[in-house]
Amino acid sequence: MVAQMIDAAEKNIQAAKQILKEMMGGPATKQNLTALSEKAQTFTMSEGGKVIEGVFDGQNMIGPDKKQYPVPANYASKSKLVEGDVLKLTIADDGSFIYKQIGPIERKKMLGFLLVDEKGDFKVLAEGKPYKVLLASLTYFKAEAGDEVTIVVPQGQETDWAAVENVIKKGAGVSHTDVEMGETSSGAKVILDEDEEL
Repeated sequence: MVAQMIDAAEKNIQAAKQILKEMMGGPATKQNLTALSEKAQTFTMSEGGKVIEGVFDGQNMIGPDKKQYPVPANYASKSKLVEGDVLKLTIADDGSFIYKQIGPIERKKMLGFLLVDEKGDFKVLAEGKPYKVLLASLTYFKAEAGDEVTIVVPQGQETDWAAVENVIKKGAGVSHTDVEMGETSSGAKVILDEDEEL
């Protein structure tokens, strides 16, 4: 019990240091936006701007015109979009935005803990780094600070954002071993996705 508390305190200190570094204008965020913007310029935009291909930056789609197009948080959460995914936006005659994921990039899953920073923003601390996550995902899972969260990030590249795959409520009696085995200590099955059991 005491060892777990010390471990949690060390992780919180690591997260606080990382958040402080980001607030001081850490280079990773600027480099990520520049790289995504450059990638977006290789895509197409139809005459009149009715169909636009672009790159997801964690919240929005960056188009080849370097503009940001808002991606509905519910769509991004449900689709588990990650930074670097390629999207196609169709702007309907009535002005509606219709998104389709056309180029998912390789992904990596990690297990972390949900934290709240001093601004009240939620972040998931995984492998010593805090990741921003969409509030819509946390609301869907009714997540609270201290819950364990499975996140998805781009494989092999720096990122500030992660997609939420699943939430394990604190005190739910679930351990890392239980998740790997597919059961909780009470014998209940762990559901990873809406239609997939571990």
